[in-house]
Amino acid sequence: MKWAKRGLLFEPRHHTLPNGCTEFAQAPQALVFDDFVRIYFSTRNRDEQGEYVSHIAFADVDTQVRRVLRVSTGTVTPTGALGAFDEHGIFPMNVVRHDGNIYAFTCGWSRRVSVPVETAIGLAVSHDGGTTFERVGTGPVMTASHDEPFLVGDPFVLVRHGLWHMWYIYGTAWMDTPSEPAPARVYKIARATSRDGIAWERTGTRIIADRIGADECQALPTVFECDGLWHMYFCYRHATDFRTNPRRGYRLGYAWSRDGHAWRRDDAAAGIDVSPSGWDSDMLCYPHVFWSGGQAYMLYNGNAFGRGGFGVAALER
Repeated sequence: MKWAKRGLLFEPRHHTLPNGCTEFAQAPQALVFDDFVRIYFSTRNRDEQGEYVSHIAFADVDTQVRRVLRVSTGTVTPTGALGAFDEHGIFPMNVVRHDGNIYAFTCGWSRRVSVPVETAIGLAVSHDGGTTFERVGTGPVMTASHDEPFLVGDPFVLVRHGLWHMWYIYGTAWMDTPSEPAPARVYKIARATSRDGIAWERTGTRIIADRIGADECQALPTVFECDGLWHMYFCYRHATDFRTNPRRGYRLGYAWSRDGHAWRRDDAAAGIDVSPSGWDSDMLCYPHVFWSGGQAYMLYNGNAFGRGGFGVAALER
């Protein structure tokens, strides 16, 4: 793999976003139409207490993924009700077409007391071509379990031969870290399957080997098929001291598989890394790979977890 970076594609400061959001365009996820590509992302505003709340917005770009055509003006899907798993926002949202419908798998999050956050995976469906999405039920379709005790989220879904495949993350530990502003979390990538997109079978088994130790955090897998293999990109970081220390911040990892089940990690073959300077020189995170017009593209965030927007790279084959 070798990716040619094109630079920033979308900067939130240059656009008027819905819900009064003014910063962040995180975890971009594409839905390809005939004459444009819709890119959903998570952005933020602040509530009455000054705390962040995450909202979904989208930007439509041309099929060559070079130019922003328009930006959503209304709420794509509302945050959850009081006490719901997505009360304080959605980050990220993965969108998939199946049998003429457009489904969105959401990572809803809510604040906690002893630890900063809990997450779970929800499902929504669009009845207007991907402009807005309505929840399928008020609760999540996948949440904490005996083997996956917390922080279930970051879904990426493909449907193949009637079977739904999901790659996602789950938390393995909360760490009491006096040097950090709050307890640190550790999470790993796993896989689940479903016949209907609602009831999921999972094993609580991590599928990607660690590279930087047992406390490595793995996030937001994206999976695609190419040349007879399954390919996965994801991001990973150290559990602590990652916010301001670029050497411990997010980087992109890569793994490949012959069947989508067993994965071999090979980060050296990823073909993309931080830049010497600029918006993605400290961090690479939240990748998403998709195809448009026979070309593979990767959307991703850079420094500060996507505060300044998201960029794009094209696969050179």
